Amino acid sequence: MTAPEQGKSPENPWPVRAVATRVAKYIDRLGMVWIEGQLTELKVRQTTAFMVLRDPAADMSLTVSCPRDLVVNAPVPLAEGTQVLMHGKPQFYTRNGSFSLRISEIRAVGLGELLARIERLRRLLDAEGLFDPRLKRPIPFLPGTIGLITGRASAAEHDIMAVASGRWPAVRFAVRNTVVQGPNAVPQIVEALRALDADPEVDVIVLARGGGSVEDLLPFSDETLCREIARATTPVVSAIGHEPDNPLCDLVADLRAATPTDAAKRIVPDTAAEQALIADLRRRSARALRNWVNREAHTVAQLRSRPVLARPLAAVDARAEEIHRARAAGRRDVTRLLATEGDRIGHLAARLTTLGPAATLARGYAVVQAVPEDGAPHVLHSVADAPAGARLRIRVADGAVTAISEGSGGAVISNDEAY
Repeated sequence: MTAPEQGKSPENPWPVRAVATRVAKYIDRLGMVWIEGQLTELKVRQTTAFMVLRDPAADMSLTVSCPRDLVVNAPVPLAEGTQVLMHGKPQFYTRNGSFSLRISEIRAVGLGELLARIERLRRLLDAEGLFDPRLKRPIPFLPGTIGLITGRASAAEHDIMAVASGRWPAVRFAVRNTVVQGPNAVPQIVEALRALDADPEVDVIVLARGGGSVEDLLPFSDETLCREIARATTPVVSAIGHEPDNPLCDLVADLRAATPTDAAKRIVPDTAAEQALIADLRRRSARALRNWVNREAHTVAQLRSRPVLARPLAAVDARAEEIHRARAAGRRDVTRLLATEGDRIGHLAARLTTLGPAATLARGYAVVQAVPEDGAPHVLHSVADAPAGARLRIRVADGAVTAISEGSGGAVISNDEAY
């Protein structure tokens, strides 16, 4: 059975020197590299300068060393926050197991290159929709508490608090003082932004900083900060620099203010202006109400002046008189008609009386009927209808009598019949 490979088992381990030597050889194969970052520390000794180079987009850094003359003769003054390009060789020191970058050349990142990088980031964020106006959150009309992220004892902090308190004395602030330029600015601002966004009492957050060069305002164009602003649930106002300054956080924020003073004016309403507006609205509403009442009163007066409303019973009275006249005319016509018909009936009755059999009987005439024993009585029209012995009924004006016919010579009356 073969022994396990060295370093692969506890029975055959590598000594520290072997591991350190192998790591040093592996790193040495990287050769010379160009690296970019921000200086966060700078210590110049008699012959050597020690620096810490930080990546602005991530929480990572490297230790850098170089000859003192390289720092003294650098193309731009080196200080904390300076964006630089360095050319050097990675080194691993086996004695203490530390890693460092030995620099042979230092270049400052030019303004044109910085602006080009900001433009590329702007296009990237725009393509992702972080600048979309539809994503902008509305700023509350009267925020109870304003979260303010700015430099300690800065003019921006003083201006915002003075202007806002002057416009609305009851406004409250939750202030987070951070570094606003240099390599530590982005982590501190992001931390403060997260803390204020998590505070339920904060209604709006303001990022404020005075003017400065493009290099000074670089933290506010940082991708990490821009994405954190877009991720926040509380409305964010960007008040960075002056009117010409336009860092990327202005485009991501829900509201861009030209200056910190402008931010205070746009967030907090002016008490005097609001009171004047309320007074003006009250006057206008009162005037509108009075005009409406006057207009309606005039309409009511016009309606009341019309005859139908001034004398509402006039039409009824007029119709009542017409009804009375119609009733009188109807009664008169009915009376006339009744009288005419009464006269006509009287004339007809008289004619009927004159032409009727009763009147003829009254003048002495009589109606003679034969009354057979087995038939109905019938009027005699000739002598032959009453042979001798026939029974007769003779009707006169006041009654009837019966008789026995004796033939054509006469009749014997046997009894009377009265009606």
